[in-house]
Parts: sequence; C-alpha cells; structure tokens
Amino acid sequence: MHSTFVAALLLLTPLVLSALSQDKGKDSDHDITVKPGGCIQDAINKAKKGDKITVEAGNYTEHLIITTDGIQLIGNGAVLLPPARYTPNFCTSLSQTFPPESLDTDAEHKKILNPGNYIKDVVVTGFTVSNFNGENIVVTGGKDPKVTKNKLVNGGQYGFLTVGSIDTLATQSVVTSTTPTFIAMGMDDKADPEFIENDISNYFIAICTPNSGGLVKRNTVKNCCIGPYVDPGIEGAKIIENIISGRGEGCPEEAGAGIVVSGASNTIVEGNTFEGIKNGGNGVGVYVENAASGAKAVGNVFKKNTLKNNDVDIVDATNGTDHSFKKNDCGSLQKSSPAGLCST
Repeated sequence: MHSTFVAALLLLTPLVLSALSQDKGKDSDHDITVKPGGCIQDAINKAKKGDKITVEAGNYTEHLIITTDGIQLIGNGAVLLPPARYTPNFCTSLSQTFPPESLDTDAEHKKILNPGNYIKDVVVTGFTVSNFNGENIVVTGGKDPKVTKNKLVNGGQYGFLTVGSIDTLATQSVVTSTTPTFIAMGMDDKADPEFIENDISNYFIAICTPNSGGLVKRNTVKNCCIGPYVDPGIEGAKIIENIISGRGEGCPEEAGAGIVVSGASNTIVEGNTFEGIKNGGNGVGVYVENAASGAKAVGNVFKKNTLKNNDVDIVDATNGTDHSFKKNDCGSLQKSSPAGLCST
C-alpha cells in the first residue's frame, strides 16, 4: 500500500480555524468586503464575533488563520494561492510524510489532544484553494465549524483536515488533485465529524477516518487508490450511501480498494456503490483486515451495498472474525473471498 515520498519542509496552511484565542463578546453582525489587492488576514483580524467577510473574485497569495467565534468567511470567486513567504503558525507542519510507515493517526498528522478554548460557529465557504503543500483547509479546535462549497486543489498532504474539533461539518466541496497525493479529506476530531456530499478525485486515500463515530455520507469518490479508510482501533464509523468508482492511473501497484476497514470495530458500511475497482486482478470493492499493528477488525456490518465491475467485490481477510454481510448485491465475476459474502 505504500510508496516512498518525502514531504516538503514547509507545510503551509492557508485556512486555519484554531484555538489560539477567543472573542467572547456579543455578535457585531457587520459586513466586510475584501477586493483584489486587499488583505484577507487584515479583515479577519479586525472582525468581531458574528461578522461576515466577503472576498471578491481574484487571486490572493495568503495563508490565513481565524481565531474569533462566529466569523463567516465567504469567497465570491476568490482563489487562495501559497505566498512566497509565510509566518509559521499553530498548524504549520501539522502533517507528516506521505505515505507514512503505517496508516495511523500518529503517522499521518500530529494529534491535537488538548486544543484549549474552542472556536465556535465559524463558516468558510466559496473559495478555491490550490497548491498548498500541507493542508488546503484545516480545522483545529473548532466547535460546530462548517466548511462548505469550496474547491480544494492539489493539497500536498490533505485537501481538508479536521483535528481535535467537535461537530465539524464538511460538505458540498470539490477535493481533487492532478496526481494521487496523500489524503483528500481526513477526520480526527473529539466528537461527531460529518463529511457529506463532497466530490473527491485523484487522491491516494479519499477519506481517512481515524475517528470513532464519524459519518461519511453521500460522497462521490472517483479514481482514488483507496476510497474510505477506517483506521485501526476506530469504533462505530458510519460509511453510508457513497459512490466510489475507478482507480487512478498513478496509484501504487499494491493499492486498489473501494473501502478498507483495517482493525476497526462496529463500522457500518451501508448502501454504498463500489464500481470499477480494477488493479490487474487485485482490485477489491470492500476489503476488511486485521491491522499489522495487531488491532482486530470485529463486529463490522456490511449491508445493502452494490458492487460491480471490480476485480473482486468483497474480501474478508480476517479469518472469520465476527462480521455481518447482508444483502450485498455483487455483480463482478469474482464475487467474494471467502465465498458466500454476497446475496447475489
């Protein structure tokens, strides 16, 4: 599953919702507009709780940090690009190398165990963010943040990452890369992240879920090496009604799966479509395994999924640990290993 890649030393973070400070005053409800040639960060620094900042169409070479509750940052055709120089902040070098020695949260990115005061109710919407070599957008220490309707292109380590936050909603965004860089979207929150109705393509891993109880629903994934990846030790992740298809031409030889459940327990994988996962006879729609770290995959539920035109539809490599396979519609020539995991 791994190939060698060394991350750049400077991992820039253009949009950061980070628990560095907190404005606990009343909402001011002001509108602020930034036009080409203006500075978005200056507007953010001046904004009060409840303010709306609209950034007009144009290219802006900035990396930004939001530390005030209730700000709405709205792009109206605005494009964020890496600056030639940057000031290191709380999230600089949050990501690690690609791919790591093992797919676990300590290797993929730094953990945020104690974010301090949470930054609440921030909205980021309508931006195109391109070519940052760390994360294009990262949320750390947010509570009820909403990141929606953005286009995230060529995030070197992540297109989007949320860490140490509560109730993050990432929805209706396009996350894509010209080559299969590391992870399109990653969740490693304190509680209840939701990734819903995003369009993801051309990443090594589409969605990484080192988050117990995380919800991944109605996303469209195309031409990634691996679709959702449920990490070792994670309990109760929900992978619901997603459409995962194809495998990118630039994927490593050993990587090709619609979903991997690796050493996780009580995962619900329901109502998804896995189609066209081809890898020289080794492409798999659904793959469940015990992790190399020793974590056992136990009690996972796979039901009402549609699988077609894959090399193999379902592979359970756990040697009979307790999983439930019900009403999965398998249409490929090689349906499952072991046999009997499909209804058709």
